Amino acid sequence: MTYKPAAATASRLRLLQAALNGDREHPAVPRTPEELAAEARGRRRGARSLHLHPYGEHGRETRAAEPCAAALRAVRAACPGIPMSLSTSAAIEPDLERRRALIAAWTELPDLVTANQGEEDILELCERLVARGIGIEAGLLSLDDARAFVESGSAPRCVRAMVEPLDSDPYDAVAHAEAIERALAEGGVRLEQVHQGDGIASWAVNRRAVARGHGIPTGLEDTTVLPDGRMASGNGELVAAAASWLAQGK
Repeated sequence: MTYKPAAATASRLRLLQAALNGDREHPAVPRTPEELAAEARGRRRGARSLHLHPYGEHGRETRAAEPCAAALRAVRAACPGIPMSLSTSAAIEPDLERRRALIAAWTELPDLVTANQGEEDILELCERLVARGIGIEAGLLSLDDARAFVESGSAPRCVRAMVEPLDSDPYDAVAHAEAIERALAEGGVRLEQVHQGDGIASWAVNRRAVARGHGIPTGLEDTTVLPDGRMASGNGELVAAAASWLAQGK
């Protein structure tokens, strides 16, 4: 059974996803299952989805079954009922065959995965994940990704589109997000959209997204700074700032 939002009413609410960690350097980045569970329990206020990057025994992000299962179990125990998302990113495991094998070996399944649509063989991987009941968040890091996604016809098998321009300049990032959004609209893709950026530019992308009625993620995966450029103490401040924007419709 393919993952679907819990209720039609909830699905119309703008999503706030707490992206708790990744490979950014910050003293508050959680990495162990226990740290992720503590962050999820204390920082999920206002968030309706959690995005996690499990770490292995060598202190690196991993797609291996055991650390992924440990992270998911710990966070689910801390936050029962909230959807959990992992990443299939090639940046975590560049070798295609190994990445495919690691994901196929998962024993504890996430509710969702973010699958970057510009990566090699991503459509086949998504088909395998959907067959296991895992929802697909289609990661669109560029306009080319968005165009390829439209042409693939795979949108109906996805839960949402993640508009993720990586431009460091806020103005460039906003223009890129607008172009991706336009490509989806012109291609007839009507999926829920969640817009995120990178670093300080993430807030410019988020602001435009909120004004457009889209969801947003935030957390130490995306940025270490607050909207005014000050260093955030951790996920708590970042999620609180994003939740305030959504509440105000800024």
